[in-house]
Formats: sequence, structure tokens, C-alpha cells
Amino acid sequence: MRKLRFLLHACFILWFSFNNTAIGQSTSQEKMTQLQFMVGDWVGISTTYEDGKVEQQVPAFQKIQYAVDKNIITIDLHSETLQLHTVIYYDEKDEKYYYHPFYKSGAGKFIAELVDGKLIVMRNETTRFIFNKTSENGFQEYGERFENGEWRKYFEDNFIDVQ
Repeated sequence: MRKLRFLLHACFILWFSFNNTAIGQSTSQEKMTQLQFMVGDWVGISTTYEDGKVEQQVPAFQKIQYAVDKNIITIDLHSETLQLHTVIYYDEKDEKYYYHPFYKSGAGKFIAELVDGKLIVMRNETTRFIFNKTSENGFQEYGERFENGEWRKYFEDNFIDVQ
């Protein structure tokens, strides 16, 4: 019985030593926790716009979850018009969020920042994606293009959490 108790005690010490969350969150985990509003099983409608008018609407589903001990968030989006896998993480050295979308035709890597509770991803100087919570069960992502001196929405995905 003594040997078993010693073995259990030794295992606990090893587990405690290697488990980062038992000691506290890393800066990366703390920053990723600020994106908790995105996590869920989301169902909704994806809308595209052309010249400010609705061009197309399709049903959409996305699963957004933490992975790798809450150091990253993964997004898996499915609709009739788009399938997308995305990884978001916070780089402690750069002190920035990064957004990595993977499409059928390739991948990207964009800088993102958290502003007023919204994650804003800058695809380039004239295109951005914005993620925000809309209500207790609501979540939205929309894309804007900078045209003629103003930001204009070209797509919008509105979701409710079905967890």
C-alpha cells in the first residue's frame, strides 16, 4: 500500500509540473480566452452583397472550438458556397493574433486584432473580416472592402448557437 501511495504521489507531482493550466494560463491562453465569444456550434445564413443589395443567401454551419490546450481556435465553416478551415492563435513574441484560413484552393495568413470585443482580421489594406457577438446566442462574421473612401459590406454570416 505504501508503494502504491508513493507511486500515486509521484505521478501527481509529475502531472502538476507539466500541466501549464494547473499553475496558471500563459499569455497566449489568456489572449485566446478573450475570443471565447466565438466558440460554439453555429447555424445560420450566409449572405453576399453586390452594390449594397442582397445577391445570394445560403444556409451555413460552423463549429468553432479551442484546441491545443486553449492555445488555438479552429473554425470549420460549411455552406453551399464555401468550405473553410481556419486556425487562430496569439503570438506572444509579436503580440498579435494570426488568422490562417485554409480553402480548397490554398491558404492565407493575416494579422488580426481585438478591438472593442470584435476580432478584426486585415486581409489586406482594402479587405477585412470582423467577428463579433450579436446577442446572448448570436454571432456574426462579416467582410468589408474599402471602396470610394468608405468600408462597404460584401458578405455577412449571422448565426445562433445550437450547443
